[in-house]
Amino acid sequence: MPERTPSEERADLPARITMPLLTLITQQSLDEDYRQAAERRKAGLTGPRAGRPWVTAAVVVAVFGILVSTAAVQTSRNADVDDAGRATLIQGIENQRDRVARQQDRIARLRSRNSSASDRLTSLTTSGEAVEARLRRLQVATGFVPVEGEGVRVTVDDADTGDTNGIVRDNDLALLVNGLWSAGAEAISVNGQRLTVMSSIRTSGRAIEVNSVGIAPPYTVLAIGDRGSLQANFFDTTSGLAFDGLTRRYGMPFDMDNEDQISLPSAPNQLLQLRSVRAGVEGEDHEPAPGEAPE
Repeated sequence: MPERTPSEERADLPARITMPLLTLITQQSLDEDYRQAAERRKAGLTGPRAGRPWVTAAVVVAVFGILVSTAAVQTSRNADVDDAGRATLIQGIENQRDRVARQQDRIARLRSRNSSASDRLTSLTTSGEAVEARLRRLQVATGFVPVEGEGVRVTVDDADTGDTNGIVRDNDLALLVNGLWSAGAEAISVNGQRLTVMSSIRTSGRAIEVNSVGIAPPYTVLAIGDRGSLQANFFDTTSGLAFDGLTRRYGMPFDMDNEDQISLPSAPNQLLQLRSVRAGVEGEDHEPAPGEAPE
């Protein structure tokens, strides 16, 4: 049997196999469309049903219009809602701004009040400290409180000569005390009796009484003050020079020594009562009475 050539073999194959792919797709798709159209015509699909594409198109357009209208209405409603929400949000922001502004004004007023109160407190504190310091000085000077501090110790005794002029009298002790006050003493006691503005040094019978309490020689006078200057200042005062001259003239033993620490009690309770007050000019100088503490 003779061999067949490749061309002869391809000639025996169906056209859909040997035809180029692009040509096959084009022809067959067109043929298929024509075939389906022919079959519909044969089946009697011509006539009133032939206009169905227009009806379908009209329905589609109508539905699309409804959808567009619905979307437009919904968009308008959403826009109204968005505008209302935006307006509400803006109004809320404005309200919060007003509230913050009021709070800031209130804070500013409170800060101003706090500053004024702080200044007033500082002023009152300063005044209170000054009053307390003045009260402390007055308590020390009037003997209302016990005190401690440096100062001098003075001892004086009757002379051994037996001369009556050598006996220490109340006026002599008052001269000594006045000299110490003038020298800058802050507090003084005589034989343990604290001197105040109401104290008295006087002779009752043969004994000397201080604060109505009898004392006996030797007499010890304690004075709190600057021990570096108290002695020197004492001998610069009129009363101090007079007392020193008196002791030398009549031979009365007299010693004055510096002390690092002196403790004085408060005055007796009967002297810690204000019985009378006399108005005067502040800072007015006057000489204290014998045995009287300076004001």
